[in-house]
Amino acid sequence: MSIKCAFLFAGQGSQAVGMGKDFFDNSEVAVDMITKASERTGINFETLLFEENDDLEKTEFTQPAILLVSSIAHKLFENEMAIKPYYALGHSLGEFSALVSVGALDIIDGVELVNLRGKLMAEACDGQDVGMMVSLGLDDDKVEEICATQRDNGLKVWAVNYNAKGQIVIAGIKDDLKVLELILKEAKAKRAMLLNMSVASHCPLLDSAVSPLSEKLDEVIRDEFLSSVISNVTADKYNTKKEALDLLARQLVSPVLYKQSIAKFDDEVDCYIEFGHGGVLKGLNRRATKKPHFIVSDMASLQTTIEEVSKLVQI
Repeated sequence: MSIKCAFLFAGQGSQAVGMGKDFFDNSEVAVDMITKASERTGINFETLLFEENDDLEKTEFTQPAILLVSSIAHKLFENEMAIKPYYALGHSLGEFSALVSVGALDIIDGVELVNLRGKLMAEACDGQDVGMMVSLGLDDDKVEEICATQRDNGLKVWAVNYNAKGQIVIAGIKDDLKVLELILKEAKAKRAMLLNMSVASHCPLLDSAVSPLSEKLDEVIRDEFLSSVISNVTADKYNTKKEALDLLARQLVSPVLYKQSIAKFDDEVDCYIEFGHGGVLKGLNRRATKKPHFIVSDMASLQTTIEEVSKLVQI
């Protein structure tokens, strides 16, 4: 039978020192990709990925590191199994990795692109003490209502990542988020906690980054989609450069509709394959779908995924 696989790619928060090391130690393909990415950007990815450092937590380095490792994982899988994704879906930054996986973005161009994206996001937030917070246990409507009420009161806070049922990430000014933390707890949130983030993603605080990112997107996005990608902005499929240019620019300042995307298209696929470190999206999907979910994060999990997906193909 033919199998319909959704390819998944995580965003910031999935990074860790050592990610991709097993690929690097055991694959010439991985060595070549890391070498080329280092040459293009001037970033020493061997140091960034494999040695203890502070840069990996800075968004301009986090983003290319995650995309690079996720794309290596996908490339090694692709070299072993000729399975085209039914669609590709990324969480925030992961949408750019998804574009690499369907051929709409060259991997090294992608590394350079998201390095710029990270710089532009950091510059947009420079001089403002910004952050992000996770709220657990409240319905979407309640969190949105609280944020809207507090914006009317002068606070800068926005619901920006719809990750899973009862899990929403909020972005804004850090002092305003601290005020919101108490309000969320009073509203019976199970948890309201500031995250270790130096930017405020997917909200109007990033308006100044939209135009320069759009210019770079136009240079590197290709009109060569092997499969559709799910937009974080609309939770709909797209497969043209024109759509990508619009949606990826808007993504900077729009909420990530991740759980809505999974819910909308879950019936169309047989399984999920997550590429990259951490298995973050498997955790988010746990209550949203009963479909098999495989992870490719090192050579062992690559082999396991190949074996398990091969079984599904043979059913």
